[in-house]
Amino acid sequence: MSSQSGEQKMQWAIRHMPILSSVAERFEKEQPFAGLNVVIALHLEAKTANLAYVMLRGGAHVAITASNPITTQDDVAQALAERGVTVFAKRGETQAEYKEYFSNVLATKPNLLIDDGGDLVNAVHFEHPELLPAIVGACEETTTGVIRDRALARAGKLSFPVIGVNEGLCKHLFDNRFGTGQSAWDGILRTTNMNVAGKVVVVAGYGWVGKGVAMRARGLGARVVVTEVDPVKSVEAHMEGYQVMPMLEAARIGEIFITCTGNVKVLTKEHFGVMKDGAILCNAGHFDVEVDVQHLRNKDPQHHEVRHNIEEYASDGKHFYVLGEGRLVNLACADGHPIEIMDLTFALQALSAEYLVRHQESLPKELINVPEMIDDMASRAFLASRGLSIDTLTEEQTRYLGSY
Repeated sequence: MSSQSGEQKMQWAIRHMPILSSVAERFEKEQPFAGLNVVIALHLEAKTANLAYVMLRGGAHVAITASNPITTQDDVAQALAERGVTVFAKRGETQAEYKEYFSNVLATKPNLLIDDGGDLVNAVHFEHPELLPAIVGACEETTTGVIRDRALARAGKLSFPVIGVNEGLCKHLFDNRFGTGQSAWDGILRTTNMNVAGKVVVVAGYGWVGKGVAMRARGLGARVVVTEVDPVKSVEAHMEGYQVMPMLEAARIGEIFITCTGNVKVLTKEHFGVMKDGAILCNAGHFDVEVDVQHLRNKDPQHHEVRHNIEEYASDGKHFYVLGEGRLVNLACADGHPIEIMDLTFALQALSAEYLVRHQESLPKELINVPEMIDDMASRAFLASRGLSIDTLTEEQTRYLGSY
């Protein structure tokens, strides 16, 4: 695969990323990352490549590796390398190569981390503590990573500030809901080529990702069941018209299962035992731990690929179909979130990284929220890019609201 196709993908993406483009133009003038080493671990496709290139334009030396062994697009990786970014990634990395590439990017002695899932932050704390004094801070992309970073902070072990980009309003309200909602189904549909209307779709977890996946499933005509452990979210799903039940009950009637929890072993042998023959299993959480694929592999060592990205497993006289090895279905089986959604998210990443550098002397060594001004800046830029305008409070209205 040539770098030309990767370059074309990057150019197509940036054409539809006006917010990130405007950030890049300013970065090129102001050089906020001059002399700094930035290390990125994200899903390496065209939109991510443009974020890495924006950081490069801002004066940084940038090294990037993949946060998932099977989501790298090799042509994009090659094109990005030709633009001057140091790349350690290829599609289908072995576990040993995955770890080796992480070591390679960290060998560049980072000052700033852009992380996906908390792997970089954990690696420097527990495997390469000698790197800690030089690190200004990190930005975290995912719910899973925020959970891991928060645990580090609670234990008093976090050695630099981390901005939880996932907690930014412009991230979880739009990326997690509208991004995953569309891209997960993009992966399922292009991989299976099957009809959704009339099928029973089970969505595990009703956080922002689950909300988006359930919403799109209903739009495709599915009968949607939601499973949850949180009573408040369960009430919310019920009030929004979804059927709510425990997974063991849902497993008996489901035809397509999508895990959206960020937790481990959401679908296990207990559930496989009561599922229908032909059930389709996939994951829209972060790591490949939500569907217990290892159990299916143990039951059927001779499992095989029946269609690209679909593994068939035989178990107790039934057949199950796992998409994308149980990894993120939207990236393992498709191209990830829509470009316009990632324009917002990656603008937050770039602006949060700049904030860490500009305020490094005053920030606590904690997990911190995306500053309100960054969410405001990104959302206003989004509106402006689409020719939309909104009202502004009058002085009288501002005084009235401030009088309570």
